[in-house]
Amino acid sequence: MKLNGILIILFFGFIFLAYSDENRPSDFVSLDEIDSGIVVEMRYYGNHNFIGKRIDGYEAPQCILTKLAAEALSQAQQELKQFALTLKVYDCYRPQMAVDHFVRWAKDLKDIKMKKEFYPDINKENLFKEGYIAEKSGHSRGSTLDLTLIPLPLSKQTIYTEGQKLVDCRATYQKRFKDNSLDMGTGYDCFDSLSNTANQKIGAEQLKNRLLLKALMEKHGFKNYDMEWWHFTLKDEPYPDRFFNFPVK
Repeated sequence: MKLNGILIILFFGFIFLAYSDENRPSDFVSLDEIDSGIVVEMRYYGNHNFIGKRIDGYEAPQCILTKLAAEALSQAQQELKQFALTLKVYDCYRPQMAVDHFVRWAKDLKDIKMKKEFYPDINKENLFKEGYIAEKSGHSRGSTLDLTLIPLPLSKQTIYTEGQKLVDCRATYQKRFKDNSLDMGTGYDCFDSLSNTANQKIGAEQLKNRLLLKALMEKHGFKNYDMEWWHFTLKDEPYPDRFFNFPVK
């Protein structure tokens, strides 16, 4: 009987793990269900990212978050309206299969297709050691997101074309890829110390923009990852120890 009981526990435990890995929990929502005014530009759904192709697990250009994170983000968005600004998200929930894609890519030292823009001064073999790539990501817990500020009224976002000339993500705002955000001193996903939130080597205006984003997000319950000005996690995230693997769709 004891053995049978253990087998039953293991069986249902397996079912629970399979469910948590492959099915979206009921308290995960699409951001547009909570706030349709936030601009969504899911970089890993397209090919303008550090790998140069759509990332595994991104089956739709949707921002998915835990409901708690989405509601907190909406509160930040409402406050921004008085300043003629709006939020734009680049990435939200990220399935483990996408993180695994990053890891496989990082181990393929011959694939440097997007190096000139996204990691111009980093040897690819050092991406793990320097903390730019890891086997687990807070994004997979559902309450971490990457975002920026953009002015209103909205200007047209430049569309990346496969094979176009790449420009260093540390170049001036006028020269690098034409994002419609405020000038944050680097482009998104720029693997460089200049992306550190409080780096004093960027201009005063760019630092002011970063600190505005940081102050806004902290006021509404998020904390910044200091290596990346764009990266924020809800402090009271509901799944601090869970990494999900359902696709974005």
